[in-house]
Amino acid sequence: MVIESILATSEADQDSLPARLADRTVLLGPANAAKSYLNIPVIITAAKAVGADAIHPGYGFLSEVPELAEACEENGIIFIGPKAEHISKMGNKLVARSIAEQCGVPVLPGSEKVATAEEAKEIAETIGLPVMLKAASGGGGRGMKVVYDLADVKEVFNTASAEAQAAFGDGTMYVEKYIAHARHIEVQVLGDQYGNAIHLGERDCSTQRRHQKLIEEATAPNIPEQLRQGIQNAAVVLTENIAYESAGTVEFIVDQDENKFYFLEMNTRIQVEHPVTEMITGVDLIQEQINIANGARLNFTQNEILLQGHSIECRINAESAENDFRPSPGLISEWNIPQGPGVRIDTHCYQGYNVPIFYDSLIAKVIIHGRDREQAINRMLAVLDEFRVGGIDTTIPFLKDILTSDPFRSGNVHTRILEKVPTPN
Repeated sequence: MVIESILATSEADQDSLPARLADRTVLLGPANAAKSYLNIPVIITAAKAVGADAIHPGYGFLSEVPELAEACEENGIIFIGPKAEHISKMGNKLVARSIAEQCGVPVLPGSEKVATAEEAKEIAETIGLPVMLKAASGGGGRGMKVVYDLADVKEVFNTASAEAQAAFGDGTMYVEKYIAHARHIEVQVLGDQYGNAIHLGERDCSTQRRHQKLIEEATAPNIPEQLRQGIQNAAVVLTENIAYESAGTVEFIVDQDENKFYFLEMNTRIQVEHPVTEMITGVDLIQEQINIANGARLNFTQNEILLQGHSIECRINAESAENDFRPSPGLISEWNIPQGPGVRIDTHCYQGYNVPIFYDSLIAKVIIHGRDREQAINRMLAVLDEFRVGGIDTTIPFLKDILTSDPFRSGNVHTRILEKVPTPN
């Protein structure tokens, strides 16, 4: 796009691959995220100092914090993302749930915010077990606990609320019906400043461990076409209703036993797994984000979005699956990544890079495209076989176990699928 890219980094990321690839880098501060990546005044000051026209927040840290979008607007800087009001409204799961209901999008049986464990217990009795206690401002699996026995409500409520308070500064909880045999399916949407909104198909993110996604794929396998279209249409209705701008993801829980879907949440940012959508549509979502932020209309109508083939993404983490997924930071002594048709690898690592201890353990995303799901799985296995990482432990062996398991190969994926895939010992 002939746009100069200036990367803002902490001290811990100064030697990362993105820092080497960027036109320029700006140091925000020390490794401590509170003093660098989460320090809005420092980020704004740095952006103004280099004359930046816009800030793209990525998909972590401040990407769903409305204060950054507000600070950009106050300082004449374009925020490459939605309006602050959309981040704020949809970032609170209770508010988002209410908006979805108003749009006619189905939501799970549940509650408004609950103040005490006793109140949560009463609601659980009314809804029926099992239930999920969820943080209103949660994400990434934190502040989410399943309750199967009413006797456990108090302990689980207090634990989840404390976890949410520590992670998000908000311990507000609510209760929802828990669907045991569930699929986690999300829809990629784009909206512009002129009221146009489209979807770019759905992704299946059901292969999870402790509510953390491990493998994502597009399109979702083994769901009835009518259900698929219902999910896609509901995502667009919600996006249009709130006049959403930029890229976003509307997430749903699918009850496979009943063939029904329910709104879960909306992520007002680009997702970690966005490349699988790019692979099946040919649409560069980051480029579209930039265009929309710059005032352009959507480049596509809904009819022009064609979904071709099948794509799978595996998240490779610096963790030891054999040791309860213990983080494995340190020096990468070997780094040999495969290349080939239909293969994309997003990473910040290289041979000689020191994986820091301070941030998420994700070190690479392997994204594969194939003419169908079987070819995509086989290509992914071939790539993971050839992917060589030395000096640290990675989750590559565990991912291969999942991909070769009968439940995954058959396409009968659900959020508890890993219970049928033995964790390495």
